[in-house]
Amino acid sequence: MHLLTDSDLNGLPKTLINRKQLLKIIPLSERTILDMEKRGEFPRRFALTARNVAWDLDEIRQWIQQRKERANAGYPRGLGLS
Repeated sequence: MHLLTDSDLNGLPKTLINRKQLLKIIPLSERTILDMEKRGEFPRRFALTARNVAWDLDEIRQWIQQRKERANAGYPRGLGLS
């Protein structure tokens, strides 16, 4: 029997969230998130099973932080502010 060590777990996500949890955090539609994933603008989901996907919560937090930093650098596009 092989016991896992900390080094075996390096690189693995610390916390995974499912679709329902993601949609509570990110106020976007599932379709918008999927489209953004396909364009490389949002962290990619990965399959846990044939019918269950998950996201790495740390990647979602980093994405949110990047969006906040971009917004703080100036007005985000699409607000009609000049």
